[in-house]
Amino acid sequence: MTKRVEVAAGVIFRRDGRFLLGQRAPDTFYAGYWEFPGGKVEPGESPPDALVRELDEELGIRVQAVRPWITREHLYEHAHVRLHFFEVADWEGELHDHVHSALSWERVEAPEVGPMLPANGPILKALRLPRWMGITHAVDIGVARQLELLDAALAGGLRLIQVREPGMAVSELRAFAAEIVTRARAFGASVVVNGNAALAAETGADGVHLSAAQLAVLGARPALEWVGASCHTRAELERAADLGVDYAVLGSVQPTATHPGQAALGWERFAELIRGLPMPVLALGGLVRADMARARAAGAHGIAAIRGSWDQS
Repeated sequence: MTKRVEVAAGVIFRRDGRFLLGQRAPDTFYAGYWEFPGGKVEPGESPPDALVRELDEELGIRVQAVRPWITREHLYEHAHVRLHFFEVADWEGELHDHVHSALSWERVEAPEVGPMLPANGPILKALRLPRWMGITHAVDIGVARQLELLDAALAGGLRLIQVREPGMAVSELRAFAAEIVTRARAFGASVVVNGNAALAAETGADGVHLSAAQLAVLGARPALEWVGASCHTRAELERAADLGVDYAVLGSVQPTATHPGQAALGWERFAELIRGLPMPVLALGGLVRADMARARAAGAHGIAAIRGSWDQS
């Protein structure tokens, strides 16, 4: 059996939002391929400590803080690696590369260098997932009002919308989802439709957002660009990972008006539940913009919200 190698990798962000990739040197496996900086976790060392050490040794930068993100495994010809990815947003110093053939700052939306190491390819898609998901509730506030608030949110930077309208008639939902897609396209935003892959495809949406009940019975991932899932337990999160979803939403982190009697997870339990998963997880439940830093410190990719997305107060 191939021994598993623990590796810590960092997504290093610059102030303009670009992230750093390094090209592997000629005398290494996969020479010429591009990767996220990092290296092996030494015995007795934690992954975050390993990353801080590696980035100092490889790049000469001093990392102030790292945020846990996702963990992926990959079986190479020479090793079985488990990659612990962290986001590095707070660092200082001037880059002095000591191990790579080249370095490149890339845009999340469209990295230009390649090829990528096979284990790192899925990370590029995960980085494209917006940090905030707005969830519609037109049944509660009216279609006209929802579209008005959508326009304002899109103009303000919202780039991911989940159409979720339980109780809306199918014919009305079809027209509503198509209108959401049209308005989102004008801003380069993505749309997923809750619970209905066929309707998502019909309306030109980018993907589908599955319920936990759907997760339990689906045998294969729907054939759409983006597939997400609502989860409430570790078992559901692991099932979502097995199905190969692009993201999960976990809640409720805080008490909500939508589920007033439901016990909240809190941030400590949230962080515990998502630890070590291979896909990004959005935090859900009673959250507002001011909660973003706390969410990401707990390992969340970002936040999904209904009222917090449309509240203009």
